[in-house]
Amino acid sequence: MVNTLDSTTAARPVTPLGILTEHLQQAVALLEHESVSDTAKAHLHQALKLAAGLDPYVEACTTPESAALKAISDRTQQEAWSQRFSDGKTVRHLEQEMLSGHVEGQTLKLLVYLTRARRILDIGMFTGYSALAMAEALPEDGSLIACEVDRYAAELAQSLFKASPHGSKIEVKLGAALETLNQLAIASEPFDLVFIDADKREYIAYFQTVLDRNLLAPHGIICVDNTLLQGQPYLPSEERSASGQAIAEFNQVVAADSRVEQVLLPVRDGLTIIRRC
Repeated sequence: MVNTLDSTTAARPVTPLGILTEHLQQAVALLEHESVSDTAKAHLHQALKLAAGLDPYVEACTTPESAALKAISDRTQQEAWSQRFSDGKTVRHLEQEMLSGHVEGQTLKLLVYLTRARRILDIGMFTGYSALAMAEALPEDGSLIACEVDRYAAELAQSLFKASPHGSKIEVKLGAALETLNQLAIASEPFDLVFIDADKREYIAYFQTVLDRNLLAPHGIICVDNTLLQGQPYLPSEERSASGQAIAEFNQVVAADSRVEQVLLPVRDGLTIIRRC
């Protein structure tokens, strides 16, 4: 991203479906004036319609987000994240595409309702969209602890939580997530739902710490974001970034762990739901 355009540039595709749609759009444009059969072009146009129409249709058929969640989404998209990093206000490169978003937020919210969760752990809060979405489904005496390493993002999230009657359910823990997890384990108060969406290279450590340190309640679930990471985990290894390789390894570790059972859902950039057997 160019710093001066952060607040106005459209989000780049970061999900397998979004990237697929972009490739199909480029293929259609390239082949439109080539000597390709009409049948081949028709198939390509149909593939593009199916890919491009899916996300908007899913969005339209999903319960709308609350005004407070929309405010977080809008504020995150308007923020000049590259400039904040250049100015030293953020400790890492942040971008609007890191937001969980409407459909995933509603998915998490429904999971909170369905599991009747009362205590939630959010590992990797960013600007707080997923945290507030889950907090909206908590009972009045429910609580959510959110881990965030970046002070600027954490303070922005906390300021946005004030617009919601559910924001008071959220407690933000600033610092490295693994350090926070080990501190929480000492308190011996397990969580009904744990959402992992932080440093991809630490996913295995987060997962194992949650299980090994008994941070997950007996009937609790773990939800893990970005487990399809732009399609990289199932592409050839030479096409993966460091994060893509980390996610591929994480998915293998979870699949091989006899303590749990799981399902990987193609929601946004991949959402894995895990329960202890």
